[in-house]
Amino acid sequence: MFPGTFARITPDKPAAVMAGSGESLTYRQLADNSARLARYLHGFGLRRGDRLAMLTDNQLPAFEIYWAAMRSGLYLTAVNHNLTPAEVAYIVNDCSARALIVAHSKRGLAGAIAGSIPVVSIRLAFGGPVEGFGSYPDALASTPAEPLPEQPRGSDMLYSSGTTGRPKGIKAPLPDRQVDEPGDPCVQLFVPYFGFSADSVYLSPAPIYHAAPLRFSATIQSVGGTVVMMERFDAEAMLAAIERYRSTHLQAVPTMFVRLLKLDAGVRARYDLTSLQVAIHAAAPCPPDVKRAMIGWWGPVLTEYYAATEGNGLTLVTSQDWLKKPGTVGTPVLGILHICDEAGAELGPGQVGLVYWERDTPHFEYHNDPVQTAVARHPATDNWSTVGDLGYADEDGDLFLTDRKSFMIISGGVNIYPQEIENALTLHPKVLDVAVIGVPDPEMGQQVQAFVQPADGVPPSQAVADELAADLRSRIARFKVPRRFAFVERLPRTATGKLAKHRLVHENPDETGLRMEFTVGGSPAPDEDASTPAG
Repeated sequence: MFPGTFARITPDKPAAVMAGSGESLTYRQLADNSARLARYLHGFGLRRGDRLAMLTDNQLPAFEIYWAAMRSGLYLTAVNHNLTPAEVAYIVNDCSARALIVAHSKRGLAGAIAGSIPVVSIRLAFGGPVEGFGSYPDALASTPAEPLPEQPRGSDMLYSSGTTGRPKGIKAPLPDRQVDEPGDPCVQLFVPYFGFSADSVYLSPAPIYHAAPLRFSATIQSVGGTVVMMERFDAEAMLAAIERYRSTHLQAVPTMFVRLLKLDAGVRARYDLTSLQVAIHAAAPCPPDVKRAMIGWWGPVLTEYYAATEGNGLTLVTSQDWLKKPGTVGTPVLGILHICDEAGAELGPGQVGLVYWERDTPHFEYHNDPVQTAVARHPATDNWSTVGDLGYADEDGDLFLTDRKSFMIISGGVNIYPQEIENALTLHPKVLDVAVIGVPDPEMGQQVQAFVQPADGVPPSQAVADELAADLRSRIARFKVPRRFAFVERLPRTATGKLAKHRLVHENPDETGLRMEFTVGGSPAPDEDASTPAG
């Protein structure tokens, strides 16, 4: 099903609500406005396979734009509005968008790119005027709400968050069906696993341009539920939204859990969270200590999945199963899992390698980047693909991630996984955020360095660096402990919680507000085999 179905069944029911303002979009409005926009774009010559881009923060018209693309066979590219004008223009041009719809709140960014996106012939703005863009409300008002005679299903064409370099457009083949015909993989997978239904109230605290909020919100609207979208994430405001809207489901990233856990105990106890049935989390590794604390607070409602925007595979794990195997990201439920070495040879249980997924359906490609598309394929088997994550499978076939290949540190010939070190520091009371990278070392090849955003009221000092190093030595092998601690004002995270580590590697002080750096004692030489996965 799709929103048009519920425009007939429950026309006045909210398809989406803004958590802060309470502004809502009914199913009738969503169906009519998306049909109007689809017809408007069709009138300007957009046809199946063409590209539509949107540049907006969390606002309700994003859902109208999404469903307009889905009901007219277009690829939708939702652009990260936190990027620079040059980065936004690159994505809009790279995806060959013929139409761009922007929010008035992003008028400065839209104006900055207006002269550098020549391929975009249709330009609309909502929420207020934007110079060089026509009126989105006027375009809808001038167009009938009658659906197009043919409504081929479209798809998103999202760009990687650029955590390891320039964003890449992830393009999947268009579905060969109409928008109201069954076959949506998100509906088929997530509805039974998470219990989504017309009674679901799904809280989405993350930016709508990201794959998970966009796709999961659309899934909720495909079954007639209500999406509650936060204007932006705030830890206490999230708790208040759960209580106010009686949210049954939500999706978060681990950094949100960390912020929630660092709220004052009195604040945490203030809100009624008993409506929550499932708290989904993904997008980045969740430190085990964080997950245990969240399960202890919210109960066994957490369900984790591991997937990528590329959609090449999926694992799931419930709270109960995770507690039996702390650290696992679960059992494969989409695709066949393979762990392979650099040459492509398959590895046995407990051996760390590249995570590959085998699928019978056509795999994604990176738009305009055949080299990276080829890199993502197995060297000998075209229907196996990887996004560069490292991990291992246990004897039961459950997956454990260690890190991304590009983040792995090799010191003295031994593999060190930054994720393990970051996990060990995340809940330290003097740490607000942390990232670990490898930096050049003339003797060892690479040396471990930590970038720490200290908790409020904690001044950077040698004593704090020594305290963090001592705490780590009690929890992980000595050779993994960073030799250098750089205290920074902020870390370069995307709005979805992923670390943009390539910015740290380039050591750009403007990115982090570098304040002080300290060296701590201890031998940098590995004294045990770091290639053995941590249990």
